[in-house]
Amino acid sequence: MHTRNSIVDHWAGGWDEAALAAWARQLRARLPAKTVSLGLVFVAPDLFPHAASLLEILRVHAQIPLLAGCSGGGLVANAEEWENARGLVLALYSLPGARLKAVHFTQEQVAAATTEHFWWTETGVAPPDVNGWLAFIDAFSLDAESWLHSWNNNYAPLPVYGGLASGSLPEPRAQVYLDGEAFEAGGVAIAVGGDVSLAGIISQGCTPIGEAWTLTRVDQNLIRNIANRPAYAVLSETVQKLSPAEQRQAQGNLHIGLVVNEYLEDFHRGDFLVRNLLGGDPNSGVLAVGARPRMGQTIQFQRRDATTASEDLMLLLAQEKVRLAGTAVYGGCLFCCNGRGKNLFACPSHDARQVQAHLGPMALAGFFCNGEIGPVGEKNFLHGFTAALALFVKK
Repeated sequence: MHTRNSIVDHWAGGWDEAALAAWARQLRARLPAKTVSLGLVFVAPDLFPHAASLLEILRVHAQIPLLAGCSGGGLVANAEEWENARGLVLALYSLPGARLKAVHFTQEQVAAATTEHFWWTETGVAPPDVNGWLAFIDAFSLDAESWLHSWNNNYAPLPVYGGLASGSLPEPRAQVYLDGEAFEAGGVAIAVGGDVSLAGIISQGCTPIGEAWTLTRVDQNLIRNIANRPAYAVLSETVQKLSPAEQRQAQGNLHIGLVVNEYLEDFHRGDFLVRNLLGGDPNSGVLAVGARPRMGQTIQFQRRDATTASEDLMLLLAQEKVRLAGTAVYGGCLFCCNGRGKNLFACPSHDARQVQAHLGPMALAGFFCNGEIGPVGEKNFLHGFTAALALFVKK
């Protein structure tokens, strides 16, 4: 069940203080709900010089008690995606009964996060007080992998959705925002608690090929044996069993899926953490992968292209629609990889329009990321070429 609790709009008018203030007031007036619980803002690089002033204008004129977000080279609003965007996207969410808290954190804190309860103290949020997190990270200044590892140690299995801020190139510059401050380092995390929780999907854009296998010899990121056979030979055999058309589609598009929860009876789409196949040596039989798999882990090879990415997203959205039947949905956030969009699908607004077609109409805000954050099983991971969808739902 969708509620008219939220509203999202795109401002493309450039820096104009008076016009932005009027736009923010008009957006607030259009919000059906009486109160705003949370504002999310995603800002294109053309407004970087004005970020702090911009945040204050939005907070005051849209009457936002908690405002957070980050920069994005591409922006998402409702059913539209603007790649190489200008301006900003602002979302106003009314979340009945939600308890929200946001924090800014730094690389120094990530380096010190070596204990199980470190982040509980730093954030003032203990696991019983939160149902899920949104997070926006400046990966130019913060080790996102280390941060997420420590965050999982403190908060898993609570989900984290979000992305790595993108911005201006070739200069590596991005921003993260909290209330009236624009930071060019660190990250921002929002605890969502009380009567609202986070649901969502992580569409990694792949379809499984062949059958599931067990790893029998592994050396760090090198897979030596699969089912007691040379790993390269198993991959080669898997590809040879595909039809000629599928073999052509697989060329240059092969990945590996690592099962996260070995206790499942069967493994389906969404049970695999997809990582890159970096290379293989037919002589030694070794495959190099962009992960650290473990011996005994179940894997299945995967193919990723525009067709599989579209298929994966639609199937996961259809499953989520069934799962959320009868649940109040207050709005959503969509975090798309920079490698998706028109470059992958050869059409505009593919991901946003699919979300609206399956789960809409809803207020949807987001941005194009340098990496996406989301759960697979009961742990959160950094992803690539992924669409991560987070939904605010009634707990």
